[in-house]
Amino acid sequence: MSLRTEYDAWHQRMFDAAPAHEDSSSPWYDLVRERLGPVSGLRILEVACGRGGFVRELTRAGAHVTGCDFSASALRITQEKLHVPTDPAAPPLVQGDAQKLPFAAHSFDLVISCETIEHVPDAQRALQEMFRVTRPGGRLFLTTPNYLNFMGLYEIYAKFRHPHRKDDQPFDRRQWFLQVRRWLRHAGWTIRHTDGTCHQFPFIPGRNPVGFPILEKNRVVRKLLSPLAYHYFVIAEKRAPLR
Repeated sequence: MSLRTEYDAWHQRMFDAAPAHEDSSSPWYDLVRERLGPVSGLRILEVACGRGGFVRELTRAGAHVTGCDFSASALRITQEKLHVPTDPAAPPLVQGDAQKLPFAAHSFDLVISCETIEHVPDAQRALQEMFRVTRPGGRLFLTTPNYLNFMGLYEIYAKFRHPHRKDDQPFDRRQWFLQVRRWLRHAGWTIRHTDGTCHQFPFIPGRNPVGFPILEKNRVVRKLLSPLAYHYFVIAEKRAPLR
């Protein structure tokens, strides 16, 4: 079974378990919303748009959105949720690999990629592709898990305690924020802003980690603690060449 086929099955399983769930309700999208600003008229690409919740939200806000995902199953579910399969104004949905995006260079004003690069075998290549399809002066809004925290320590414990444990998703890399920053810079991006969300502490093995939502409410504290957050957020810019 290929990775693409495995992700088709995973998306279908997630949808069947909770058809009404809006994937755009996830906490990392709150970080994006907080910094996004007006999007009307912008050409936006969401890489790994999943089941399309944020594509629909951006479209309603007036953006020219393209949703791209590795999984045909995810795109089919998105199309069904849009309820406008024959509407020419509906956002285009394109099946594509983040490591080789099927778009021309400089096609988008803004690229959004939430919880994506950890599921891509070559994260560096994916970030280079996002850079290529962004216009000079355009931005990238990226979120991805970070394991430089108690969750990372728990992962080490779990690996030794349960060596044959399988991840929920077909491919899931453990990484930390300094790696992410290095990949971005090597891809050509200039980092403009960082933040984080979900400060979790797995106090009891086998139980859900304990969260501290109060840490999310103060932006200054949240930013200071972002290197320890479970989800790391970066705004990067493709700098326009000097004239």
